[in-house]
Parts: sequence; structure tokens; C-alpha cells
Amino acid sequence: MRASNQWKSYRVIDTSDGEKLEIWNGVTLIRPDPQVIWKTDKNLKLWSKADAHYHRSNSGGGKWEFHAKLPENWELPYENLKFKIRPTGFKHTGLFPEQAVNWDFISELIKTAKKPVKVLNLFAYTGGATLACANAGAEVCHVDASKGMVQWARENANLSNLQDKPIRWIVDDCEKFTLREIRRGRRYDAIIMDPPSYGRGPAGEIWKLENSIYELVQNCVNVLSDNPVFFLINSYTTGLSPSVMGYILNSLLTKKFGGYVYFDEIGLPVEQSGMCLPCGATAVWCKQNAERDFYGK
Repeated sequence: MRASNQWKSYRVIDTSDGEKLEIWNGVTLIRPDPQVIWKTDKNLKLWSKADAHYHRSNSGGGKWEFHAKLPENWELPYENLKFKIRPTGFKHTGLFPEQAVNWDFISELIKTAKKPVKVLNLFAYTGGATLACANAGAEVCHVDASKGMVQWARENANLSNLQDKPIRWIVDDCEKFTLREIRRGRRYDAIIMDPPSYGRGPAGEIWKLENSIYELVQNCVNVLSDNPVFFLINSYTTGLSPSVMGYILNSLLTKKFGGYVYFDEIGLPVEQSGMCLPCGATAVWCKQNAERDFYGK
């Protein structure tokens, strides 16, 4: 497992009984986490002194219980980047801190590419990977179907003083946009995708990632340049293991472009236990031997 262990303003203090206790730049939150199936003692007093606690409902969804008056939003810095944080209606805060280990990785790939790099970031959410790539010197196309998330990402770019970097902000269906880019003849040197586990299509059809991931990657390969730098997939789908995603990337990219495929869980260090909380999976194809150079650094 690769841990996002370079945070200075974000910490996971403890985990137990389906919940994690976190500090977000001075704000203490308790949020549900399906990976936390253990029921260790909640001895820390901070469990009872959190600023806010998200309670999941047995019928689905849930709500926040606030024990302190919080600002509408606040900033969370990471290296040269800054992000706007606020509790949303479904437990999230607008950022997945475990992804920082991937931001560092792709930043190194961009900096060592020895050429200008154009990145397509699909299902790009509030722009963590977009900002990391732009900060490393890449030109980025940021695509998400939610107008609100794209606006949030633009605000993060402003906070990070990256508003003048070459970033295209696109509100669109990621699959349809990619197919149009292929027809337009536009090509990218790197692709990042963080697709949802499930969703509904325009006709109400159910879309499941494990049933659609191969075709999704297959289409995206056709928008790559002749000499691509990397292709990264994130997944929070429990039935889609890192090795399965790695197998897909190897099948569709290594045979065509050569290079190397890496796959692993990513996670966050937990201070109370000294262990690492699993937070999803990443598979990445890259042209250079990143394991020799800096993978898992």
C-alpha cells in the first residue's frame, strides 16, 4: 500500500466501528468509512469533542450533527496547493486526501517527461489532480459532468494561484466528451480518470464501473498521443481490485506503447494505531520505469 503521508494540515487520528476521526486544518470531523469494520476502543477524548459528526441513516444518506459553529468553508493546504473544504450533504468535504500520493507521483512523471505534457483529467471532481498537473507544468483539460464541481475546482485553482495556467474547464459527460475529442483529432499525452462506481445513463440505464471499465479505457486509448507519458485509473469500487485494473492497462497500453504498469491500494496513516487505512486503489501505466526512479517514494 502507498500511503499519503506528506500532509501537514490533515490527519487521521483514529478509526473504529465504521467511522474515522479526522482533523482538517484545525477542524475535527467524524465521518463514516465502510472499510473500518473493526471495533477498537474509542479511548481518545477527541471522539467526544469533534466539531461535527456525520451520521449515516439506515435508510440511506445521512446528516451532519454540528457541535461547534464552523465557517461555511475553509482552506486546506498541501505543498503549493490550496483547497476549499466544506461539509457536503453526503459526508464528503470536497477532497480525498489519500489522492495526494498520486498527485506527487504524476507531478514527477510530468516534470521528468522531457517534453510538454497535455493531460486529460476525466471525472475530475474538485480538481486535486488537475492542480497538481498544472503546478508541475502540464496543460490540462478538466472534465466533469457536475457544473458545481467544476466551479469548485476553479475556485481551488484561484486559491492555489494557478488561475492563469493553461487549464480548460469542461462541464460534460466524460465518455461523450472523449469520443468527440477523438473525432476532432485532439490528442493527450496523459489521462487521469476517477470514474464513479455506479450511475445512470441518459435513458435511465444503470452504469456499473466493473461492467464498463474496459470499454471506457479502450475508448480513452484512442485519444492518446503517439508517445504518451502515463494513464492513471482510480477506483473506490470494492469489487474492482488494483490487479484487475492493472491487467486492463497492461492489455490495452503496454502491448501498444511498451512501458510499465503499477497497481496498488492507496491509504492514509492512522496516528492512534500506527497502521494505514485503505482508501481505494490505483493502477497506472507509464512510459518510464517509475518504480526504479520514484514510484512509492
